[in-house]
Amino acid sequence: MLLLVLVVGWVVQTLWNWLVPVLFHGPFITYAQALGMLVLSKILFSGIGAGKRCADNCKTTNDAPYWKQRFQEKFSSMKPEDREAFKQKMKEKLCRWEQNPAEGERTRSND
Repeated sequence: MLLLVLVVGWVVQTLWNWLVPVLFHGPFITYAQALGMLVLSKILFSGIGAGKRCADNCKTTNDAPYWKQRFQEKFSSMKPEDREAFKQKMKEKLCRWEQNPAEGERTRSND
C-alpha cells in the first residue's frame, strides 16, 4: 500500500509538471506537494475515512440512500392535495427567478 501511494505521488508530480506549466503557465510542484494534492483530493471528493461513512445505516435493501428512502416514504404517504401544496411551495422557493416582482405572477423568460 505504501509503495502504491509513493508511485501514485510520483505519477501526479510528473503529470502535473509535464502538463500544467506548459498548458496553463502554472508552477512546478515538488513531490511533497503532489502527495498533499492527493490527500486534499481524497478529502474533497470522497471524504475522510476508510470506506463508506455510514455503512449499514445509509443504505437500504433497494440501495437507495437512507434520506432518499425516508423522503419517498413521507411523500408517498401524503394526501394528493398536500403533495401538490408541497410541490408548489418548493417551486416558489427554488424558482424565484421566474417570478415577475411587479405582477407577482410567473412569467416565461425570453432567454
